[in-house]
Parts: sequence; C-alpha cells; structure tokens
Amino acid sequence: MISPLMDQILQAAVTNGASDIILRSGHPVVFRIQGELTTVESELPGEPDLEALWKASGAEGNEWDRDASLTTGEGVRFRVNLLRQLGLRGAVLRRIQDQIPAMESLGLPCEILREWAGRPSGIVIVCGATGSGKSTTLASVLDWINGNQARHIVTIEDPVEFLFTGKKAFFTQREVGVDTPSFAEGLRRSLRQNPDIILLGEIRDALSALTAIQAAETGHLVFATVHSSGCADVVARLELLFPPGEREAVRKTLAEQLHGVLCQRLLPTVSGGRALLCEYFSNGGSSRRLIVEGRMNELQDFVSRGDPRNARSFADSLLQLVRKGIVSEAVALENTDNPQEFTRALRGISSASQATRR
Repeated sequence: MISPLMDQILQAAVTNGASDIILRSGHPVVFRIQGELTTVESELPGEPDLEALWKASGAEGNEWDRDASLTTGEGVRFRVNLLRQLGLRGAVLRRIQDQIPAMESLGLPCEILREWAGRPSGIVIVCGATGSGKSTTLASVLDWINGNQARHIVTIEDPVEFLFTGKKAFFTQREVGVDTPSFAEGLRRSLRQNPDIILLGEIRDALSALTAIQAAETGHLVFATVHSSGCADVVARLELLFPPGEREAVRKTLAEQLHGVLCQRLLPTVSGGRALLCEYFSNGGSSRRLIVEGRMNELQDFVSRGDPRNARSFADSLLQLVRKGIVSEAVALENTDNPQEFTRALRGISSASQATRR
C-alpha cells in the first residue's frame, strides 16, 4: 500500500499526461511531459513515502536497486526503478499504457514490419535510446500478429509492460525477477515451451544475444530490443558483446538470421506532441555481405542510399517530417548529424549520395 501523498503524485502524473515520474526523498517531484522535465508543486516525498513505495513494489528493506512494476488502485500500471542516492531512497516510474496503439497511428513503416512479422523464423531488432518507444512499437507488432496469425508468442520482459488478450494468437508473458531469473535464462527456457514467436525485452549480454540468434536458427521468430543510436551501430554493439575470437562467427550467423533492424527516436512536434523518427533496413544480399565482413560504415551508407521500401535513414525520415510540417526546421537541425547537408536537401539541392539513390 503506497502512502496518500504518493497516490496523489501518481494521480497527478496521469492527469497531466506525464510519461515519467522522478522521485527523491526530500526533493521536489519531477514529471516528464512530452519529453520535457517539469518540477511539480507538491509536498516533498519523505523516506516513509519512498519506503512504502518500495514495499508496494516488492522490494526488501536492504535492497540497493530493483526493477519492478506497480499497479495503482485505479488500475494504472507503472514500470518502476528503485534506487538509492546518497543513502536515501529514490525511484523513477514510467507509466505503462493500457491500450496498445495500432502501427499506423505510431508513424511506423507498417508494410515492412508486417513482412518481417510474417516470417516463420529469424530475428528482428528494434533499437533506440531509453524512452524512444521501442516497447510500444513491439507491442503494436505483436498485437497485429495477434489479430492475424494463430501463433504461440512467449514474451520475456523486465517488467511485463503491455498485457495481451489472445485473439488468434496465444500468449505466455514472463517477467524477469518474478517468473524467470534473467533474460538469458528465460529465453533459454522458452525454447522448451513450444513457441512460434519470442519477444526478448532486451539483449543485455553475450549469453542473451547468442541464445536469441540460436533460437532464430532453430525455427523461431525472435523480436528483441537493443540500446543503440542507429541501425549499423546495432551490429557493432552485438559483435562487441563477444570475445574477439568469436566475433567473425557471430557476424556470419547474425547476417544469415537477421530480417531487419528498426531504429527510432522521438522528437518534439510543431503542435506540441512528439513524432516518431525512424531508420530501418531489410537485410538482403548486399547488407548480409557487409555484416559478415564487419564493414559497418558501408552498412550505414547502404541504409542512406537504399530504396525507401527496404531502407531509410534518419536523415531522410527527418526531411519528410519537416516537409510535412510535423517537425520544425530548428528541431530538425538539432537532431541531424550533418546540418549543412540537411539544409541543402531541404532546399532541394541534391547531394552526391542522394543523386546516387535516385
């Protein structure tokens, strides 16, 4: 049972549309609303408030950190990270939406995602920074599968976020720390649970990466997330999880099993909301060869020059958002790696790479 003050804070977060709540004992409460941090005028939460929150989240009194989930009396769910700062308790809570949005409403490349979701086996990776909407994207893909395919879907998450009700598909949802000790162990055990599709909430280490690739090799369709800044960077990050002597073999196997990578960011819009910025590529002959040979710079060039039906860079997606009036030019320039080239493209001046693409 959380304290009355904490209940008021959570209700205020829901009312104000906050995605995150940052709490520190004896400090003002901070909400993240539309990506911006806002200090809340309220009574300061103290150690008793945080202690009650820790107990309600299942934490023991002597724990240092814990990932958990919390459901309020009104049925609103939060993902919770409990922590200590200078000896005092703190927490960061993220609201879990109860409605799974359709892929079309998120601005995703729906056609290519449906194509990947229809494959019988292999691996699909969704990447981006924390808070970029990876979980929401994967939930929308699984919900589409649920309405269209009779498949057994096993999810391994920390914590479980979206709750699925079976339509055509059947779901087994497992939470790390509650139903299984780790991502790697949950993934390994899931192979004995007759799944068609496995959702791995995050690839964190070499064991979970290797098991995910092996699951794809043995006839399962695996969806996984990786913290990464771009599509080409994903392969490099996965490779670096392994000792140098194993990396060549890992690249070869990954190249064979990978269907595609979707990387995403969230940007503030002109209207005050947030828009999804996507980079993606569908893995084929040319990209497979680049992955096997570890030519990541050329893989990024491949993404930038590719046919939009199969590949699109952040720069190209950003250009489209500005031209449609969704994102301002100022915001775009803050979020592009090459402001000068972006300005030229926006003015209709083709660069050499764009000319090659056409």
